[in-house]
Amino acid sequence: MSNEGTENIDTDNRTDVRPTSDGWSASTADRSQVPAREPLPAPRHAPVSRETAQVFGRPDGVQGSFADGAVPTGRTQPTVAAPDPVLAEAFGRPADSDESLQRDPLATYGQPDEPDEPADPWRDPESPAQLTRPAVGTPTAAAPTVAGAKLGVRDVLFGKRITWVALVTLTVIALLIGMIGALIGRLTVGPSESALHSDTVSLSTGDAQGGEPRSSVARVAQAVERSVVVIDVRTASSGGTGSGFVIDPQGYILTNNHVISMAANDKQAKLEVVFSDRTRVPARIVGRDIKTDLAVVKVDDVENLVVAKLGNSDDLQIGEEVVAFGAPLGLNRTVTSGIVSALNRAIALPPDADTDTDAVIDAIQTDAAINPGNSGGPLVNDRAEVVGINTAIRSGGGGSIGLGFAIPINQAKSIAESLIKSGTVKHPAIGVNASSVRNERVLGALIRNVVAGGSAARAGIRENDVIVSFNGRPVESADELNVAVRTATIGKETPFKYWRDGRTFDGTITPVSD
Repeated sequence: MSNEGTENIDTDNRTDVRPTSDGWSASTADRSQVPAREPLPAPRHAPVSRETAQVFGRPDGVQGSFADGAVPTGRTQPTVAAPDPVLAEAFGRPADSDESLQRDPLATYGQPDEPDEPADPWRDPESPAQLTRPAVGTPTAAAPTVAGAKLGVRDVLFGKRITWVALVTLTVIALLIGMIGALIGRLTVGPSESALHSDTVSLSTGDAQGGEPRSSVARVAQAVERSVVVIDVRTASSGGTGSGFVIDPQGYILTNNHVISMAANDKQAKLEVVFSDRTRVPARIVGRDIKTDLAVVKVDDVENLVVAKLGNSDDLQIGEEVVAFGAPLGLNRTVTSGIVSALNRAIALPPDADTDTDAVIDAIQTDAAINPGNSGGPLVNDRAEVVGINTAIRSGGGGSIGLGFAIPINQAKSIAESLIKSGTVKHPAIGVNASSVRNERVLGALIRNVVAGGSAARAGIRENDVIVSFNGRPVESADELNVAVRTATIGKETPFKYWRDGRTFDGTITPVSD
């Protein structure tokens, strides 16, 4: 940056600094060559009040900065007021002190010095390690004492204040008192306990009542048990157990299809019947019906067969006592009792890995305990008459919870007769497929498909119609339609009701054989 044309003027030394051709040089300036400056204007101050000038101004007659010792008395001078007593006490000099400043309260000047406590290396953390006396003194062992004479009974009890004669007398009195107390206790308590074991004891039983039954269930059990059998099926890899009962002296036995379906589908399977006396004989399948879950087997050359007495399932009443027979869980000759809980329960029995049964039964519901193995056994009323065939249970864990179902004997009788006669069964059919419907408008069996040219098509039934009654029986589901159709007679007109577009119509239909 160039400094040419600048000028630095020192007003105290009056020295000009001017640039030259070879650098900077300094010389004394000529005052005549310095231009005169304009005088600065006088400063203006705010006017001073009379009271401020009286307090802070110079005393009268004083021209300099400090007075010469004499203060004119032309006007009243300010005076210093006495200090506040509280401040004077707090900050003033103590009354008995001539010092100009108050002494430090923590100072020890003038106090007598106290002698230092003797050094104790155990209390001084700065003391070095050294050999000295132990922290705890070693007590001096006491002089051993000599054992005195041993104390006797009289010394301990009486401190030698009783004579031997008196001591013996007191002992005799105590013994007499104890003997008297024991004698009184024996007389009041009674005779002493006898021995725990004896070879003269013989337990007695009540008078024999013979074989007479002492309850209604026992009477039914005695009348029916010899007609009930166990059906045992064994294959090369598995097996199963069910129940059945004799329905004819020629050896015909009624049971469920799902009991013997394993033997029917495996020609190498072994099928045997076990009677109540544990006689085991081979059996043959007469016929079976997968749509009703019924089957008939036959045994040959068995003498003295006891045939079960069949009753009338149409006369059953809800609450009527019944007895179930069978071999639940393989435990043959088992009897359970209960009541009829409900009638006409439509129960579906779909096929599974163990059976080809595909049926819907019109079941008797009972709370008599029924478990796997009871299937095919008889359900008997209190007159020892078979009113149903134990078939199914409803259970969350596989055991009985009081929901057992049996096929009514009136329906099973005709099926059994047909199987014995020809080995086959014909069922009525109307040619429809249905599903259950339940809504705010209608409740029944919704028609999904109608077989062309079938009974339903000839009766005017269309798809999406809902059948609500068939052959005088209310229909609330597809399963109930199946069992209701089975109550009809092949070739005979049957009344029914159906719902279509919000209206209910009556009609008739003629079932045909399936």
